[in-house]
Amino acid sequence: MDDEETELRNPFPSPPSHYTRYTDHNLRLLKLLRERVGEDADLYSINQYEVLSDQTDVPDWPLAQLEKPRVDWILEEGHYTRYHALTVLGARLDQIKEKIPSLSELGGHQLYPADPSVDRRPALRSILRSMLVTYSKLLDALLLPPPTASSADIEPEWKRHVEWINVLAQNIMAAANDLRPVQARNNLELMMRRQLELRREETQSIHA
Repeated sequence: MDDEETELRNPFPSPPSHYTRYTDHNLRLLKLLRERVGEDADLYSINQYEVLSDQTDVPDWPLAQLEKPRVDWILEEGHYTRYHALTVLGARLDQIKEKIPSLSELGGHQLYPADPSVDRRPALRSILRSMLVTYSKLLDALLLPPPTASSADIEPEWKRHVEWINVLAQNIMAAANDLRPVQARNNLELMMRRQLELRREETQSIHA
């Protein structure tokens, strides 16, 4: 157990210990077992010793462990579990297709169009104007006299403004995050152009 824990914490872990089971003989037994029981059969529920009684050196562990992962299941679920030494308990959930979740998918109140092909600038301008107006109202609410004893149960006006500013700020941040792929492509294009210019300058210097 100590060796396993040390290996899990190792930033450059060794291959899993069961990699030694992937021998030509065991893979041939797995193929033969699958041919005899059928493609749809559950290899864990059958007795491989009876099915492969005419074979030699049948391992005492299930040959089903040597089967490849079901890619169709991974694609259907959209994610898979990868074991890595730097992750919590050695497991991490990875998405097949990297996608930035929208604000509505995260449970927020989205005020701009979810379709990326729709121009979001009018909605973002409205959000910015609403934030400025709400901020002005917040300052006015803070200058009001404190509530009296009779109105102590009423929610203060400044609190409603703060909550609305929070919603508006979340929309601006989420819209900015949606543009990160575009920003990354533009930065990469600028870097490549700069590298090309430097190579041309170096070439001209060599010729000179």
